[in-house]
Amino acid sequence: MAGLEPHGKDGKDAKGEQAPAAGAAGSAEDAAGAARQDGRFAYDGLQRVIHERSRLSILSSLASNPEGLLFNDLKALCHLTDGNLSRQLQLLQESGFVEVWKGFKNNRPQTLVRLTDPGRERFLEYIAVLENVVADAVSASRQTAKRAVTDALPGAHRVAPG
Repeated sequence: MAGLEPHGKDGKDAKGEQAPAAGAAGSAEDAAGAARQDGRFAYDGLQRVIHERSRLSILSSLASNPEGLLFNDLKALCHLTDGNLSRQLQLLQESGFVEVWKGFKNNRPQTLVRLTDPGRERFLEYIAVLENVVADAVSASRQTAKRAVTDALPGAHRVAPG
């Protein structure tokens, strides 16, 4: 698109010319660049080990039950199969999020699962990052367009999918 050229880390455009300083009087592109922050929406605190739906469900259930949950109760709460829950618990245990206790009650094997203290702390940090994601999305959806797209990108046009 005309008027949009990549800029390198050295602040120079593709032609080797110095790019205008952010916030300098000039185009809408300059103003938009001044408002941006590098990595603002990177959400580095999102951890893949937690972000998978089953593991997020397990950790949420355990966070709500600090004394821990029996395997079958956790399985029912998270709507998982025995095998899937076992595998997810193994991954969470290897990552230090949960501890698994095995014992017997009335001559029947019982498995109790609890969040570790560091696991609870990491999970709460993760939830704080998710809250930022939600707040940013809500804020963006509530903002009204202060200018038309064509004001920001002169000559811009909508591109049909495909």
